[in-house]
Amino acid sequence: MKTPSFFQRSELTATLWFFRREFLVVGIFSLVINLLMLTPTIYMLQVYDRFMTGRNESTLIAVSLIVLFLFAVIAFAEWSRSRLLVRLGVLLDERLNSRVFNACFESHLNQSRDNPVEAFSNLTNVRQFITGNGIFAFFDAPWSPIYLLVLFMLHPSLGVLALVFAGILIGVAVFSHRVTQTPTQKTTEAGVKVAVYLHSKLRNAEVIESLGMLGNLRQRWLGHHQRHMSLYSAAQDRQRRIQALSKFIRYSQQSLMLGAGALLVIEGELTVGGMIAANVLMSRCLQPIDTIVGSWTGWQSARKAFEALESLLRDHPERPAGLIHEALRGTVRIENLVATASNRAQPILAGLTAEFPEGEVIAIVGPSGSGKSTLARCLVGIWPEVQGRVLLDDQPIETLDREELGPFIGYLPQDVELFEGSVAENIARFGDIDSAQVIEAAQRTGIHDMILRFPRGYDTPMGEAGSFLSGGQRQRIGLARALYGNPSLIVLDEPNANLDDVGEAALIRAILDLKAQGKTVIFISHRMNILAAADRILVLDNGVIRNYDQRQPVMPAAQAQSTDQSAGVLTPQPA
Repeated sequence: MKTPSFFQRSELTATLWFFRREFLVVGIFSLVINLLMLTPTIYMLQVYDRFMTGRNESTLIAVSLIVLFLFAVIAFAEWSRSRLLVRLGVLLDERLNSRVFNACFESHLNQSRDNPVEAFSNLTNVRQFITGNGIFAFFDAPWSPIYLLVLFMLHPSLGVLALVFAGILIGVAVFSHRVTQTPTQKTTEAGVKVAVYLHSKLRNAEVIESLGMLGNLRQRWLGHHQRHMSLYSAAQDRQRRIQALSKFIRYSQQSLMLGAGALLVIEGELTVGGMIAANVLMSRCLQPIDTIVGSWTGWQSARKAFEALESLLRDHPERPAGLIHEALRGTVRIENLVATASNRAQPILAGLTAEFPEGEVIAIVGPSGSGKSTLARCLVGIWPEVQGRVLLDDQPIETLDREELGPFIGYLPQDVELFEGSVAENIARFGDIDSAQVIEAAQRTGIHDMILRFPRGYDTPMGEAGSFLSGGQRQRIGLARALYGNPSLIVLDEPNANLDDVGEAALIRAILDLKAQGKTVIFISHRMNILAAADRILVLDNGVIRNYDQRQPVMPAAQAQSTDQSAGVLTPQPA
């Protein structure tokens, strides 16, 4: 069966097409339900116009039993389609959650201001709409013309009256959308801003408390909160007015239909049974429209969430797996590498070209703001705005699957973040824990004995251990994580920034041990002691390579840079 063009539009619509059979079954159940919902109308016509005048009790009992059976069928069909949609929502989540997780992670990596939680909120919004009452209206709405046709068959005036009320309800829905869309959007944005502001301040609670900043920050938070509440109140006020209008129309339509039917009975153009049946048909005809009006806000929210997910998955496609066929050696080459940032007019790195050979130790030095950390991120493929090429064993690093690439790379950022879980899980990168390799990585960085002194050793939760870990201890655990599994390429950004002499000595031993094993180690440092472990030194200044050579020829420039670091100026090297 050929896939319609709409379902070829994106990965998300293709996923909906994948579940077409489930949606078809829901449609069949809806057909059964809506056809059998004519049962009350036909039953009323028979009771009022035939059984009450003919006094045929046995026939009345038989027909009543048949009606009860049909009602049971309706109830079963309602339950079945509800259960199927709930199951469909779960299957949709299972099919997309990993993709959304990877995509929102990459999105946050590229644009740190993006909120990764929002992507899963969008997925939840779409799933809840599919499993909620709102979607039933879209399955039931196509059957409204059948009820309308029956009303016209009873009397044309009743059909016209139903059309009028249908038009009014649709008009209310359009009016509601136009009136409430902007206030609701502003309210949501203000609410997110309040939550983000509060979360960012809680992360720095110690600084805020120690410096007595709580009162000042509370006033700022209160300003954001009051604006949010003001917008929320205005939006709710508009929605309540629309809801009151909808209720007025709903009550009016039932009474006017009954009144119109009574008038036709008086004039002899309709039977009493037809009058009662018309009122039931009117309610059934307009119920899907009424439901759509009631769930219009939810539909708009789900539509925006759907479009946001489409955009997220389109901007961050799944990387092909299986491109790494053998163990990577660790040779890195950069060609015309340009790294930019959206908030900077000038590039951070300006056309760098260099090669970092397999099995060598390379030190990157330079003044603050010269682009060293940016270069480190480019080398491991996590800087978003890059031109030129970063090749790992002649393969563009951005094309490699991160989960396949991860075991071959060790990376230690400046700011070490340890995650919720045990010490062993953090070192083992939350994969299957190889105890021997975890201990080996800890011993390399000189923290094995320290971890054994923790309350539960390697099984100590980081939440429990983190309360008494110093910055240097955290950095050494992060270093053990970077060295876990013997990766081929290790990139360390200021690995000795928080280390004491003992920790720095352990770091130097670990680097020399890695060099002896033929690993490629690239580190950034301002301290001279660690430079003795390097084979080559790259001097970076203002995003440009000033020198890159064997250690001895470059050491004078590196020493001068270290001496003038506090001034942020790189001393020119001798010619």
